[in-house]
Formats: sequence, C-alpha cells, structure tokens
Amino acid sequence: MAPARDRRTGFSRRRQYSAFFGYVLAVAGAVVGAALLAASIFNPPAFSTARMAVASVTAPVASLLDSGTDAIASVPQAIGTWINVHGENAALRAELKRHDALLSKARVIAYDNRRLRGLLRVRDRTPEPVLTARLVASTASSGRRFALLNAGRVQGVTPGMPVLGPEGLVGRVLESGPIAARVLLITDPESLVPVRRTRDGLPAIAAGRGDGRVDIRSVGAANVRFAPGDMFVSSGIGGLYAPGVPVARVERAGSDSVVATPYAPPDAVDFVIVERPFMPMPPPLPPRAGPAVSPAAPAR
Repeated sequence: MAPARDRRTGFSRRRQYSAFFGYVLAVAGAVVGAALLAASIFNPPAFSTARMAVASVTAPVASLLDSGTDAIASVPQAIGTWINVHGENAALRAELKRHDALLSKARVIAYDNRRLRGLLRVRDRTPEPVLTARLVASTASSGRRFALLNAGRVQGVTPGMPVLGPEGLVGRVLESGPIAARVLLITDPESLVPVRRTRDGLPAIAAGRGDGRVDIRSVGAANVRFAPGDMFVSSGIGGLYAPGVPVARVERAGSDSVVATPYAPPDAVDFVIVERPFMPMPPPLPPRAGPAVSPAAPAR
C-alpha cells in the first residue's frame, strides 16, 4: 500500500526541527520588533543608540557592495570609451597624414617655382582679358562637347581665344558670329591641351573623352605612374593657353593614360573670361617685291 502523501511533522525529524526553529525565529523577531518599537516610543535615545550601532555594522558592508556595483557597472562604459578614443585617435592620425601630404606638395610646388624663376629668369605673361561673358548653353547628349557664348565679333571675340572659368580652363573659341560664339570645351574628343603635373613638371596631354571628363596621356615617356589627386595645369606649349591654368585632377591611379576630372565643368560654370592667346601667331609677312625690270630701249 502506498504511503499517504499528507504526513504530519512527527514522521520526519528534519521537518520537526525546521518547524521548531521557524517558530522560534518568528517569535524572536516579533519580540525584538516589539522591544524596538517600545524603545522608540518610550526611550528614543536608547533606540537611537541601538540604531546607530546597527548602522555602524551595516555601513561598511553597504559601502563595499556599492563600490563593487559601481565597478561592475563602469566596465562597459570604460570599454566603450576606449573604443571611441581609439577610433578618434585613428581618424586624427589619418587627417594629420593627409594634411602632411598636402603641405609637402605645396612646399615642392613653391620650391620648383622659386628654382625655375631663379634659373631661367622667366616672368609669367598674363594675357589681357578681352571680356567677361556668359555660357548660355552647352551640349549634353551628343558625343561632341560645345558651349554657346553670348558674345561675338562685335565684342572682340575671335576664334582661338581661350575661355576660362573661375576654377580653371573651360575651352577655346571655335567659331564666332556677330553677337555669339561657339566654344570647344576641353572635354570634347577633338580637344587637346598640353599640360604638366604640378608636383614634378611631367609633360602630358589632356584629351577630351566626350563624357564630361578628360584623359591624361603621358608624352615622351613610358610606364609613367599617375596617382589619385595629381593636379595638371596648362604648360603654355603651343602658345594658345597661358601656363599655370588649372585643367584637371586625376581620379584613380594608373599608368601612361588615366581619367581626370576637369576643374571647371561646363554644367557648373556660369560666367567665363575670354582671353587673348598666350602667344599669338605673328602676322603674315608682306609679299616680297620682285627685281625691278628696266623698260626696253626703243629701237632705232
């Protein structure tokens, strides 16, 4: 026969002891509570002394537990702070490295300018501006790249004049009418501009691609390496464009021929400056007179 589930405490000595001590603790707690309540009512100084004695015992334990809790809670914050500081430090180092590279390029360019001016004693010629006009239209869908200038021969605009924007070279005048002119942009496939690299003077050609960008092609050298951000300006070779006019900046690294972005894209240029050619062609020589022929003597 299975034993009954509902047993009394007398069947288990452990349960008897547990029940007994439970009753004892409950009665003791009630007695102590009643005594403390009576002391707080009838003898507040004694109750205050007992309360401070208990507080003196529990305060160190509470302080230790509170310190441990704060230490554990500060661990995630410390880890997050370390990660943030590490990332900010890396970003600052990268920015400092970029600034150092720009400063080095500027110093190299300034040194080259001083050296060339001192050795060659050459003074830059600044062409005289003809006028300031507006680009009123430009091709955007065809493979050719032209722009329309709202000035023509009446204002002194003639074919071959360079056209400059605020940031750099735009192109040259291809045709001119009485009050309008057609500009061949540097991004046109038929446009070729002699350029040089600013950091070392490397000669190259900026050839239009027909898609709003130009190709930078090396001249007279093989396996020439181009780096992203290389700046190219007009070299003055050919006598049309003045030297030192910004033309394009290299987009990606490459060799011999790379794609570059013009400094003055036509869709972002409003007003332009039309200049005279840097070194205009000399006027044609007058025809040479032939040897004088004396008239024949009359026959006698």
